[in-house]
Amino acid sequence: MLAVDLKTGVIFKDNITPFQVMKYKHVKSARGGAVVKVRAKNLLNGSVMEKGYNASASVEDADILRKNAQYLYQNGDKYVFMDPYTFEQFDSPESLLGDSASFLVEGITVQVLYFEDRPISIDLPIMMDFEVTYTEPGYKGNTVSNVYKDATLSNNAIVKVPAFVKIGDRIKVDTRTGEYSSKS
Repeated sequence: MLAVDLKTGVIFKDNITPFQVMKYKHVKSARGGAVVKVRAKNLLNGSVMEKGYNASASVEDADILRKNAQYLYQNGDKYVFMDPYTFEQFDSPESLLGDSASFLVEGITVQVLYFEDRPISIDLPIMMDFEVTYTEPGYKGNTVSNVYKDATLSNNAIVKVPAFVKIGDRIKVDTRTGEYSSKS
């Protein structure tokens, strides 16, 4: 694959490490050739790096396999998942999930990325529904500006929600950022 094919979201290999492009910029100069600059995330350790390539340079395609898995339960600091086709169970450290671990719900289907037959990343659905189990009541007069308050969800995660959300409401949460999206 050529360096100009490195668009946002593409996974490539540099040396022996898989990277995912977070940001892409194609820079053309008057005298020299075009350069591709990418901000890429190392999928093995999570670090983010800036990389530059000549537009005509080739980069190695990463051999990434995506599989669905079902979340079963938490066992200490490990999370146990099951392949829905082979019924094989495997556990994953919290480091593969990051902050999205607080949004895991038993029975949910997630996508697991494998690099060289080893899981390197676990992605939850982007939007998930949760019930608000506790929040302070909204007060009249707080509707002029965007007023946010803390709300505890059915999975014990705490997110900021608008003042009109009350106990018992179902809301959508963006699992990538942990932010309120809308009422469901």
